[in-house]
Amino acid sequence: MSVELVLDSLQIKLKQLTETIWREKISGADIKRWSEQFSSSITVHDNEQLQALFLLSNFIYFGQVEIRELLKSLYRDLYRTPAIHSIRRLNGDTAEWSLLQPAFETYRQKTRFLGVGNPSESGVHLLYYFRQENALPKSLFINSHEIFSRDTTTAVPTLKIADDDIETYVFIDDLCGSGTQASAYSKQIVEPLRALKPNVKVHYLMLFATTDGLEAIRALKRFDRVEAIYELDNTFKALEPTSRIFTSIDTDFDRVKIRSTCQTIGSRLWPAHPLGYKDGQLLLGFTHNTPDNALPIFWMDGPATGQVWEPIFKRYHKDYN
Repeated sequence: MSVELVLDSLQIKLKQLTETIWREKISGADIKRWSEQFSSSITVHDNEQLQALFLLSNFIYFGQVEIRELLKSLYRDLYRTPAIHSIRRLNGDTAEWSLLQPAFETYRQKTRFLGVGNPSESGVHLLYYFRQENALPKSLFINSHEIFSRDTTTAVPTLKIADDDIETYVFIDDLCGSGTQASAYSKQIVEPLRALKPNVKVHYLMLFATTDGLEAIRALKRFDRVEAIYELDNTFKALEPTSRIFTSIDTDFDRVKIRSTCQTIGSRLWPAHPLGYKDGQLLLGFTHNTPDNALPIFWMDGPATGQVWEPIFKRYHKDYN
């Protein structure tokens, strides 16, 4: 197929996406400005602009409406339903709502919801919408530092549980990619918590998680439950042989050539992780941020790295200083 026909086909799809899904984030002018940073060619296989537009047409974006709906699902499917099933099993598999409802309310009152990371990070940011969408009282939410307090009655102040009545802590996150952040964070928080209260229940619930990330966190054995609304298996790694976007129908695009383009540009933008953090290769973004597991050609801000590059889905990178 000619460059012109492929471009027309991609532009139709991108126009539909811009008008329906990306309407709050990017425009046709943004797409044009971003794609022109790639080189063009008279052949489809060597045309980097077409390669970039093809990847963009497969980018999965979740706006505010979608994120709020996912937060409803997280509460209903990963927290409330399992809790009620557990209560039923403890009461002879009863379906009597007059028993289940108060028992669940008691369970919930002894639960605290937390974000993963410090108050400026996305996991904590999502709690505001999580509370709103599920009509939850503010009293069920705490910051991680509120889990503990200091016992000053001893000669040397020691760490203790701030509220011993709390039986379940639920950590909420938007994405677990490699599992690195959750591993480091849980070591600081969950390990001391379990040392002080061995029978405590600790859950890590996410909107999205890669299969590798889930396995890495579960292998730590720090959490009682590690679950996600959407599990992203290796077919979501865009440039691998198993990639779901390179089907037999997409004969106009060569995966190896596109990977080479992303690798070359990515090496300039983020030399340590040219295809996304720990080789994430995701085509995924949210209204509140773009994960660094996604391909850097989408989100890396050139001036921040001393490079000339303008992202299409800008990421607000973490500054740990």
